[in-house]
Amino acid sequence: MRITVDTERCVGSGMCVLTAGEVFDQREEDGKAIVLRPEPPADTLDSVREAVDLCPAAAIVLSAPGAPVP
Repeated sequence: MRITVDTERCVGSGMCVLTAGEVFDQREEDGKAIVLRPEPPADTLDSVREAVDLCPAAAIVLSAPGAPVP
């Protein structure tokens, strides 16, 4: 799985960081999400999927590994 964040959609709620802090962080200047591990290890996939579900702006995109970045 590959993770990207649409920073134009992100509202900086921080739900992704609270849910999967080993994969996501927030930019200091505006609070928007950044991906620390674009291809996270298997043991984090459940928390990443939960972060996707909890994102109020639907800004997190999951795709197949090696897929083009949207």
